[in-house]
Amino acid sequence: MKRIVLFFSIIISIQVSSQTKKIKILSSEITTADQKKFPGATILIGNVKVAHEGATLDCKRALLYRNKNTFKAIGEVVIEQGDSIIQYSDFANYDANTKIAKSWGNVEVNDKEMKLSTDTLYFDRTKQILFYPTKGKIKDTKNTLTSNKGTYYLEDKKFTAKTKVTVVNPENRLDSDHLDYYTNSKLAYIYGPSTVYNLKDSTKIYAERGFFDTNTDISYFVKNAKLFSKEKTIEADSLYYDKPKGFASATNNITVIDTIQKMVVKGNYAEIFELQDSLFIIKKPVAISIMEKDSLYMHGDTILVTGKPENRIVRTYHNVKIYKSNLQGKCDSIHTNQTTGLTRMFRAPILWSGKSQITGDSIQFLSDKETNKLDSLYVLKNAFIIQKDSIDPNNFNQIKGRNIYGKFEDNDLRVMLVKGNAESLYYNRNDETQELETITKEIASDIEFLLEDNEIVQTKYFKKSEGKTYPPSEFPEDQRKFKGFIWREDEQPKTMEDIFIKDQKVAPAQSKKLEVVEKAKARLEKENKRRIQIEKEEE
Repeated sequence: MKRIVLFFSIIISIQVSSQTKKIKILSSEITTADQKKFPGATILIGNVKVAHEGATLDCKRALLYRNKNTFKAIGEVVIEQGDSIIQYSDFANYDANTKIAKSWGNVEVNDKEMKLSTDTLYFDRTKQILFYPTKGKIKDTKNTLTSNKGTYYLEDKKFTAKTKVTVVNPENRLDSDHLDYYTNSKLAYIYGPSTVYNLKDSTKIYAERGFFDTNTDISYFVKNAKLFSKEKTIEADSLYYDKPKGFASATNNITVIDTIQKMVVKGNYAEIFELQDSLFIIKKPVAISIMEKDSLYMHGDTILVTGKPENRIVRTYHNVKIYKSNLQGKCDSIHTNQTTGLTRMFRAPILWSGKSQITGDSIQFLSDKETNKLDSLYVLKNAFIIQKDSIDPNNFNQIKGRNIYGKFEDNDLRVMLVKGNAESLYYNRNDETQELETITKEIASDIEFLLEDNEIVQTKYFKKSEGKTYPPSEFPEDQRKFKGFIWREDEQPKTMEDIFIKDQKVAPAQSKKLEVVEKAKARLEKENKRRIQIEKEEE
C-alpha cells in the first residue's frame, strides 16, 4: 500500500513539474557561465530581458538557474505584468515555480491607481498580492499612505496596512494601527485604534472600527467613537460624521462634554449641527452641570443645546426632573441661559430642598457663571413652601405668599424672603423632649427665614404682623392646611436614577381636582371626630 501511495505522489510531482513553465530569455548582450563561482547558473549581462507567463523582467545583469527555474536580477530591475503593473528596484529574485518575486533596494511600483515606494517587496503573482515587510509609502491622486507593513491586493485595489499607518491629504490625516484602504474609491476601513485629524480646524475623531471616506470627508465609526472639537467632546457606541455639512449623529451610550461650560449631556441618540452651534439628544437624555462637590442632573424627553459658548441656551422639554443631593425638582420644561446663569422652570414647577417642598406659578434659580454654584432662588406668584413635621407626618409647617426669594451658600439654601401677603404656620416642639407644645399661625407683609441644614432656625417678620399661638388641642382643624395645599412627596426623585421614572400622565385640571379631594378628606375627618365626640357625650 505504501508503494502505491509513493508511486502516485511521484506521478503528481512529475505532472506539477511539467506544468510549470520555464523562464525564457528574450535578450542578453552576453550569455556565459562560471560553474566555479556560480554553479548551475547562466550568467546574463547587458540589456537582459526574460519572460514568464505574461510577465517580463528587465535588468543589467542576471543569474538564471534553469534547473531550479529561478532568476536573480541585478541593477535597474524592471518587472512588468501586462498593462496592470510595472515595478522598479535595484535587485530582484524570482521563483518561477511559486511565481513569487522578491525585490529590494529603492523599490517602486506603479499601476493605474497608485504609486508604491518601499525598501523590500514581495510579489505573489498567483494571488496577485504585493507585500512589504518594512516601511512603505503609497501615493494616489488623493492621499499618501505610509505604514510599517502592508499588503496590496491588485484585483481589489486594496491596501491592508498595519503598524503605524498614516493616510494624509491636504484636509485630513488618519493615524491607525490597522486599516484597509481602497485606491479606486479612496475609502479607508479601520480595524483598530485610529484617529482622524482635520488639518484646517483641529477637530479630530477617535474610533476603533468603522470607515472614513477621504473624498467626501464623511465617516462612520462603530466602536469607542469620540469626536473632539474646540468646545466639546462627543462619545458614543456609534458615530456618523459629515464634516462638510457640519452634521453628526450619535447612537447609544452618548456623552457630550462641554469643556467650556463644564456641562455633560448623556443619552442614547443625538444629532449635532456644528454650523448652527446646536445639538439635541433624546432617549433617556440627562444634562449634568458639574459643581465643586456635587452635580445637578436634569432629565427630560428631549434636551436641546443652542448657541456659541458665550451665548449658550439649554432647553429641556417635557416630563422634566432635576436631581441634586440637596435639591430636586420637577416641571414640564426648563430653559437655562448659561451666559446669565438663569434657569426657568415652566408648567406646574416644584422644588424640594431638604425637607421643604416649594411650589409656585414660576420657579427660577440663578447660578454663578464662573463656579456653577447655585446663587439665588425666585418663586413667583402663589409661592408655597411646605415642610413635614419632624415627628407627626400628619402635621405640616407651611409658608405662603405672593413671591419667595431665596439665597444659596455653598449650594445650600440659607435665606428665604416671603414677599407680599405672607402667611406661616408652625408646629413648635420642645427642643429636648420633641413634644408638640404650640401651633403658631402668623400673617405679615413679608417674612424672612434663616435655614441651617435645610431646617428653619430663625424667623423675622416685617411690618406689623397678625397671628396667634394655640395649644395643640385648641387649634382649629380646618386651619391645619392653607388653601392650595398639596403634598407631593411621592413625586420627588430621591436618587439620581429616579429622574428616569415616568410619572403617570395627569390631566391638566388634575391639580385642581386634587385640591378638592384634599378639602373633602379634611371635612370628612372633621365630621368623624365630631361624631365620635358626640357619641362619647351621649354615653
